[in-house]
This record gives sequence, C-alpha cells and structure tokens, in this order.
Amino acid sequence: MKNRYINHVTVLGSGVMGSGIASLLAGAGIRVLMLDIVPKELTEAEKSKGITQESPVFRNRIAREALEKALKSNPSPIYSKSFASRITVGNFDDDLEKIKNSDWVIEVIVERLDIKNQMFDRVEKLRTPGTLVTTNTSGIPIHLMSEGRSQDFREHFLGTHFFNPPRYLQLFEIIPGPDTKPEVLEFFQEFASTYLGKTAVMAKDTPGFIGNRVGVYSMAKVMEIAQENGLTVEEADTLTGSLLGRPKTGTFKLADLVGLDTAAKVTQGLQQHLPDDQMVQDLKDSKTMNFLLENEYFGDKSGKGFYYKEKDKSGETKRFALDLEKLEYRPLEREKLEIIEKAKMAGGTKQQWQVLLKDDSKYGKFFRQHLASLFAYVSHRLPEISDHLYSIDDGMKTGYAWKYGPFETWDMIGVQQGLELIKSEGYEAAPWVQTMLDSGRESFYSIQDGVKDFYSVGSQDVQELPGQDSFIILDNIRKTKEVWSNKEASVQDLGDGILNLEFRSKMNSIGGGVIQGIQKAIDLAEQDHRGLVIGNQADNFSVGANLAMIMMMAVEQDWFELNMAIKTFQDTMMKIRYSNIPVVVAPHGMALGGGCEISLHADQMVAAVETYMGLVEFGVGVIPGGGGTKEMTRRAMQGLEKDDVKTNRLREAYMTIAMAKVATSAYEAKEFGFIRDQDIIVMNKNRQIAEAKQYAIRMAEAGYRKPLQEKIQVLGKNAMGMFYVGSDQMVAGHFISEHDRLIANKLAYVMTGGSLSEPTEVSEQYLLDLEREAFLSLCGERKTLQRIEQMLKTGKPLRN
Repeated sequence: MKNRYINHVTVLGSGVMGSGIASLLAGAGIRVLMLDIVPKELTEAEKSKGITQESPVFRNRIAREALEKALKSNPSPIYSKSFASRITVGNFDDDLEKIKNSDWVIEVIVERLDIKNQMFDRVEKLRTPGTLVTTNTSGIPIHLMSEGRSQDFREHFLGTHFFNPPRYLQLFEIIPGPDTKPEVLEFFQEFASTYLGKTAVMAKDTPGFIGNRVGVYSMAKVMEIAQENGLTVEEADTLTGSLLGRPKTGTFKLADLVGLDTAAKVTQGLQQHLPDDQMVQDLKDSKTMNFLLENEYFGDKSGKGFYYKEKDKSGETKRFALDLEKLEYRPLEREKLEIIEKAKMAGGTKQQWQVLLKDDSKYGKFFRQHLASLFAYVSHRLPEISDHLYSIDDGMKTGYAWKYGPFETWDMIGVQQGLELIKSEGYEAAPWVQTMLDSGRESFYSIQDGVKDFYSVGSQDVQELPGQDSFIILDNIRKTKEVWSNKEASVQDLGDGILNLEFRSKMNSIGGGVIQGIQKAIDLAEQDHRGLVIGNQADNFSVGANLAMIMMMAVEQDWFELNMAIKTFQDTMMKIRYSNIPVVVAPHGMALGGGCEISLHADQMVAAVETYMGLVEFGVGVIPGGGGTKEMTRRAMQGLEKDDVKTNRLREAYMTIAMAKVATSAYEAKEFGFIRDQDIIVMNKNRQIAEAKQYAIRMAEAGYRKPLQEKIQVLGKNAMGMFYVGSDQMVAGHFISEHDRLIANKLAYVMTGGSLSEPTEVSEQYLLDLEREAFLSLCGERKTLQRIEQMLKTGKPLRN
C-alpha cells in the first residue's frame, strides 16, 4: 500500500464538534483550515469600527468566534493554547477552494442530508483526486452521501465519527461507504490509533452505528425501568454509575449533560429508521421526558433537566431533582442505599454485582432488568452493526466511558447465568450465544499465554484479538509474568530483558510498599535484566504520597520515623536517577506530588498526552519532599550563565511549586518544566508501556551508563531576599495567608541554598537535606495538619 500522510486537514463546520476536532488535530501537529458560513449581517460593534461586509474580519467571524469560544472552555479542547496557531479560520464562500491543498477534508456541519449533500457537491469539484473526504455524522447513512458521485470520490469517502468532546472521548467510529477502498479503511485505523490516540472501531452503515445504537437504547431503557420500579433519579444513577464501572453521573445526569432534546431526537430517529429492531420499537413513550421537552427543560444547557441547581438568598447553592411521578422538583436526596453498602462489603466487582442480582428489593429487580435487557440487545446486534463483539465493547468503553463493555460485563457475571437472567426477565438472547456454550466455550473472551482471544460469531470459532502486537496489556500478563510482588506493587517481566514495576495501592498512592517495590525492581533489573519501566494501566499513574501515613506520624510527633520515611523516599528517587540500568517512567492521568517526583528522576519519560502532572504539596501545607524541590532547582539552573536569566528561571520554577500548578496535558507539563525535550509524549495511552519498553531497550543497546553526579548552583541570600519580599507583598495585599507565607519562605530557603551568602555550587544531597528539613518543620505546624486532614476528608486542599 502506498504511504499516505496527513499534514493538512480542512474542517468544514466550526460548531462544538468542528472546533473540537480542529483543536485535536492541531494538538497532533497537523495544520488545520476550519471553515464556516459567512454571517448574514454586521453587528453593531462591527459597524462602529468601520468594518464592512467585504472585510475578512466580518466574513470569517463565525469560525473565528467559535474557535475563540472553544479555547476559553474548560476542560480545554486543545493540549496547549500555543497550538491554536496551527488553526486558520475562513469561510465557505472565500476559502473552500483551499481544500485542494488538504490531505483530508472532514465535514462537521448540520445533521441534514440535503445540506450535507450540497456541501459534498462543492467539495467534489474542488478536491484533489485521492484526497480523503469524510463525514462526522452521528447517524445519517453514509451511502446516501456518496451516491451518484465520481468513482475517486466514492473510493476515498467514509464516515469518521468522533465523540464529544473529541479530545477526551477515545472512540473513533469508522463507517465504510459502499465503495471505500480497503486501504483507506486500514489507513484510518492506524492513523487514528497512532496519531490521534483513538480506539478505532469498524462499524457498519446502520442507524446510530455502534456507540449511539447501544448507548441510546441503554439510556432510554434505564429511564423506563427506573420509573416502572419506583426508583428516584438519584437511586437509578447510583445503580448505573461507578458501581457498574461507568461514569459516576449514572444515566439521568448523563442525559442532562448530553441534552434531553438531543437524546430524545436520537431515540426517535432510531425508532423511525429501525422498524425491525423490536427492542427499540418496544421502548415506551415517556411522560416524564415529554414533560421536560414541553417545558424546554433540556438539561445542563437550559439550566434544568432531571436535575438543577440554584443559589438561595444567602448565596448557598441548592440542588434539586425531578420527582418522576409527581413531575415536580424536590431537594436532592443524598442518602446511601443500604443494598449498595451491603454489596461493597462483599469484595470485588463481581461479588458486588452478585449481591445485587440476588436482592429481592426494587433495586435488585431494576439491576436484573437493566442487565438482562442490555445483554439481550447487544446479542442481537451481531452481525447487524458489527461483525465482532469486541467492537461493541470498545465502542461503549471509549464512547461512553464504560470500564467494562456489555460482553465483558456478561463474562464477569457468567455467560450461562446471563442467559438465565435474560430468560427470567422476559427477553430472548440471539441463538449464537447458546451455540457458543454448546461448543464448550464458556466465555466471550479468554487469555491464553498472555494473549487475549474472543469468540467470533460469524465463523463460530475462537480468534486472537487483533492489534495486540502494538500493545502490552498488563492484565494479560500479570498472572504468568510476575516475578515479585507485595500488597502495593508488582514486578512483571516484559521480555527482552526489561522489567515493569506496577503500583497497585489505592489510587496508586505512594507508601512503604511502593517504595519497597521501586527498590526491589531496580535491584532485580540490575542483577538479571537490562532495563526497567515504571508504569501501570490504572486510571492514574499516582496521586502522590500516602497523606494518612504522614499525618499519623506528625500527629504522634514521631519525627524520627517521619524523617526516616522522607529520607527513604529521597534515597529511592536518587536510586532511580543513578541506577546501573535505564529507568523509563510512563506517567498518565494524574501524576501528582510523589508521582511527579518519580517521573522527574527517570532517565527517560514516556508520557501519555493526557498526563496531569504537578507538585501539589503546597496545597496541603508542605513543600515537595521527595526530591521534587531539589530537581526543579537543578533544572532551573542547568546550562545557564547569565545571573539575570538564572534568577528568572528559578522564579518560574518557584512559582510552579508555590502555586501548586497542575498541567492539563503532557504538553503543558513540558511548558512547566516537568517534561524535558528529550522525553517522549505518546497520543495513545494503550501503546505507552510498549513504547516505554522500546526506549529502555534502545538505551541499553546503546551502552547505557548511569549519569555522573554534578554540582548544582544555588543563588544564595540575595535571591532568597527577593522571594521573601515577594511573599511579604502577597500577604500585605491579602492574596495569601500568613501560613502560605511560611510555606513560600521555606520553599525559597531550599531553592536558593539555605543560609549561603553568595551563589555557590552544592551537591544534590545538600539540597535534599534542606528539602527534608523544611518538609519536617512544616509537618509540625497545626495549620498544615488541618490542611492534610481536609484533603483526606474531601479531596480538596484547605487554604488558611
């Protein structure tokens, strides 16, 4: 297949999806032209400035303002605001001809077939032969947009459906047209995975494709059976939220986020276009949904939906939920469900589900009905919407943020038990499920020798899950490749002489078990291997130190033990830096506090693009004590000669720590100084461990030598005085508290070298000792303990 490259993309449409897709592509290093319609008339502001209808400022206003609005939104659609320079805006009338320079043209305009076809008429006349043309439609049949067009257009035309928001949801549905070339489909699968960090799922050209077909049915059915069983919206959301490994919003809150008008329109569209889908046709008309739509209560975008909030006269936020029977709003109920608490006591996820499946209350009945209807529904969608069951699972996991896809959920309950559940609740599974069981196969998935396979419905045999050669999936190798473990860490053999250290404490927090794991992993690698990766595939790399342990020792004033704990942490970071084998760290998600410090000391970082990194210790009343303060000082001073430049760089590092800045992407972490130019940023988190392994191999094969310890220049008392004056001014201006000033001054004391009278070169250990001394002294402050206690209770720092 001839190589194909994407260097320039034209995005047709600048709405929420259009600007989101443009931002994602710009973040991937691609030049983007984003176009929209020309405004109908001048605004009063434009008239007052003398702008005419011929001016580009007027003609490009819609696309320009859409981009500006997107860049101001939170969470940000783009990895770094600086990447917005890669996006050029324009309009359909003046700039459409520029698509001749694009490698890919993606349409993201209004969901009307007639308007889309009018746009493709224009695109077909202007595009260069061979240019890829796709539509981001969420449900309009692809074949209706390619009919009657040239062969070259049809061969390069398909659906590429991003989910909103494009940066954060990983699903990328690929929907072939009748004549799309196989090599075009293969290209998009690889491009989406490698360069956009997406999970590419091949869908068939059916209404709703995969994600919305299953997701919208499931949402509508949950609403129906919740009301039938007399559940409140809060109860239903609790039962369909994190308990099932789904977003904690649950179902009703998710509908509010999506937009109730949008959800109703998609449901009605499925019923209209799927006359043979009996389970969709059987969805009942909802008086509750009709009430909301009639009153234009569309959810979050209108301010009211199943939930709403408002401030009372005192300024306090009050939250309300809709009573599904009375159709009136009442105060939000936050009571814990007894059955949920009972389930949590049962153990792991599988055991918790079994408690609910056996429960005789309305909650158990609802839970059984939901899973039975979901299992039955997805069983009948093969091979209608996809040839393979893993595509449906991937669609729900990456499009709707489910931790477990429907077939994975069914496997966890047991296929036979799931069949019995379906029958007992009055549904019917597709015959192929029983055929699978009759063949002796008891699950949809299994793992053999570290390789995951699945049951193929079409060929009625077992096949290897495709794409595994690009990934290292720790779940698949943990049982067979583990070489050492304790309760908080596990070391696995990745092959080729490389070990991996995986944290497995709560939220991967760093305590004694993790520290022991780091030390042991390095020892094992130095003895019998040639490199170490520190990485995991949990939601977050590490949220930092175990605050409960620190607080306990501080409250008991066990300063000797606390000093030893911090010293051990620091020594372990230095062991990462100065081991005899290359250490590659693979942060992703939250890499905070100690998680950031581990990353800072690695030979090489292979960071997922969605890495939220920061030294956040200031928020709990201390400074970074695991080498973070020392390391940021070292980096600030590295390779500089002019004193004024040194001072400015040190000030930047100081402010990054003092403001507890957390990067919102790996690229922003680079701007903050956490990630270096030599470090690697990968778009696809699933490829991260494999990439980290390859870098460890390369470093080993290049003849790795541990770095030599070098002196660090510190600036002494003059620079310290500058920081002290700054903190005094902040207190005088009532921007920070007295306690904040104490922490800030301790930080300045360490970063400038302590009591040194002039710029001096010191060792890393010198700074580590200062850092540890400052950390310990701050732990003795009453307000620091209050902050730690607040963080442990609420997850939010207390400012005092």
